[in-house]
Amino acid sequence: MAKRAADSHSDTAAVQATNDDASASKLSCVNKGYIRDDYVHLFVRKPVRRSPIINRGYFARCAVLRKLLFEFLGSGMNAGENNQIKKQILSLGAGFDTMYFQLKDEGKAPHLYVELDFQEVTSKKAALIDMHRQLKEKVGSEASISRDKGEVLADDYKLLPIDLRDLRQLDDVMALANLDFSLPTFIIAECVLIYMDPESSRSLVGWASKKFSSAIFFLYEQIHPYDAFGEQMIRNLESRGCGLLGIYSTPTLKAKERLFLDQGWQRAAAWDMLNIYSKFVDAQERRRIERLELFDEFEEWNMMQEHYCVAYAVNDHMGLFKNYGFPTQNRMASSSTGSP
Repeated sequence: MAKRAADSHSDTAAVQATNDDASASKLSCVNKGYIRDDYVHLFVRKPVRRSPIINRGYFARCAVLRKLLFEFLGSGMNAGENNQIKKQILSLGAGFDTMYFQLKDEGKAPHLYVELDFQEVTSKKAALIDMHRQLKEKVGSEASISRDKGEVLADDYKLLPIDLRDLRQLDDVMALANLDFSLPTFIIAECVLIYMDPESSRSLVGWASKKFSSAIFFLYEQIHPYDAFGEQMIRNLESRGCGLLGIYSTPTLKAKERLFLDQGWQRAAAWDMLNIYSKFVDAQERRRIERLELFDEFEEWNMMQEHYCVAYAVNDHMGLFKNYGFPTQNRMASSSTGSP
């Protein structure tokens, strides 16, 4: 199949609407007992019941993010609680994500949590935070909340509007957020770069590499556009105005890794979600969720998970992330004897 990046179209409003779909899928996952999230229902106007294959897929997405994020948050802890290194989280295209509120409940909130998205999205999120006491209490009584600007400014939480393709504006927003480039930072981009043109994605990845000397960049998005399943996946999204503008420039796991390495990151790794589900997600959690619903869509499950991936990149100036992330072959071999 010929590349179609040049004539693909991605409508901004349609891409923003995928935020509502993601929140609805997460709530479906919560309601069936796959994951716990005490806040996502506040962001969903009309709950829907997703199919078991969607619920299981969203569980896997949440599980890998939490495992890699918690590994980041726990790095450098042997210095003792009082000397714990301050850390930051920067969420790009955060949508209605509730991770900040969950981390506050779990006592794992970082020194600073910054969320960025289009103003149309941040204005809605700011309004919902202002409206719901459970959310407003978490950001604190002293927080400044502007529904019109789409901003929330609290001591440890910032919600700010931006078009991520505008790097000059991004520098200004980082200053407003009081984000410290010298601190270890976990950058989240879930189905964000894939909707941007390749040059904008490369520029954003390169910007982050130059700015953060100690960081993890977490990427979750689609791969393999050239086979039958991939072609249908792309057609389905394009019919909704959501062209995957970046998929032809990074169509494989190796290409995802190269995206980071070519922009100056020290190392990178990428696994497809089928591999992640079977080899990285906690085995006990897998057994638990596989008992929640009748599931017979194994062939479609395998194909779907092979077309999504997680890639992460590491800059480790402080030496915190030596053994971070997916196990190497040696680590997998040494741990396999304890696997069920």
